[in-house]
Amino acid sequence: MSLGILNPLREDLNDSRSNNLKRYSSCPRPTHALLSIKPKYAEVILSGEKRFEFRRSIFKRPVETVFMYVTAPVKMVVAEFDVLEIIRDRVSILWQRTRLFSGIDEKSFEAYFEGREYGYAIRVGDVRVFEKPVCPIQAYGIKPPQSFAYVDIS
Repeated sequence: MSLGILNPLREDLNDSRSNNLKRYSSCPRPTHALLSIKPKYAEVILSGEKRFEFRRSIFKRPVETVFMYVTAPVKMVVAEFDVLEIIRDRVSILWQRTRLFSGIDEKSFEAYFEGREYGYAIRVGDVRVFEKPVCPIQAYGIKPPQSFAYVDIS
């Protein structure tokens, strides 16, 4: 598995969270969530090929910005993106609505949602790559979640 886009992000991991947010975040006090994303999907989000992040369950609170926690072997928060909308629909319709910018093939999509009648697609807006990745425990005081966690940045 290639980590092409993510490799340069692993160079120096000692930057502070506040420097990253001041430099790259345009939202003064949005509600944030930390989303765990596999490296292969993170790469296609960062490249712009994947404009929808799929989820079987979704936030209960409004989320305007998502921190991208890339799972092993990266294990760091590498970027943030704006949430343009969250689509909830029947899985078959969700695929038709998002397939052109899904960043995955239909077989993978169907396998992910197997057994589910409804699914969610987070429409990815502007992506801001952090100059230096951050550890979620040090930066936000939370362990990397299996799916997502809310982040208080106040």
